[in-house]
Amino acid sequence: MILNKASLFGLFAVLELASDPERQLSTSDIADQYGISTHHLAKVMRNLVQNGLVQAMRGAGGGYRFAGNLNRTTLLDVIQLFEKLESQLDMPNYRDHAADPIVAELQSVSDEIDELTKAVLDTITLATALKSTRQRAEAGSAAKAAGAAAGKATRTRKA
Repeated sequence: MILNKASLFGLFAVLELASDPERQLSTSDIADQYGISTHHLAKVMRNLVQNGLVQAMRGAGGGYRFAGNLNRTTLLDVIQLFEKLESQLDMPNYRDHAADPIVAELQSVSDEIDELTKAVLDTITLATALKSTRQRAEAGSAAKAAGAAAGKATRTRKA
């Protein structure tokens, strides 16, 4: 599955804002964090605001704040704001393949994969994704610390 940029940027923004719902961030803050286009992210943010997932905060210290429900909003909810997640077979146009049973079977398999993908994305709430994110960060920090300790022990033995 390949997500379009708007879906990916939407996920970045929503998850970043949802990680601390009291915090306000500007499009520049989020864009800088993920190395993405501020201009494109601004368009995505408008869509998120219109759909009630994000609240725009006006004024000198303005920005955006998460406005959705962490435990009910799923990854699919965010992605479907920007795309349909429906696969199409990339068939040559030199003849009509609709009646071809092999093409029909392959499209059926593709449709089933789409439905399974949607089902999985619909089970992952923002709260679940953020919990996994924190666990990954903690595991990465622990591994880094263990690596540094092992490197120090090796240097000490060599001396």
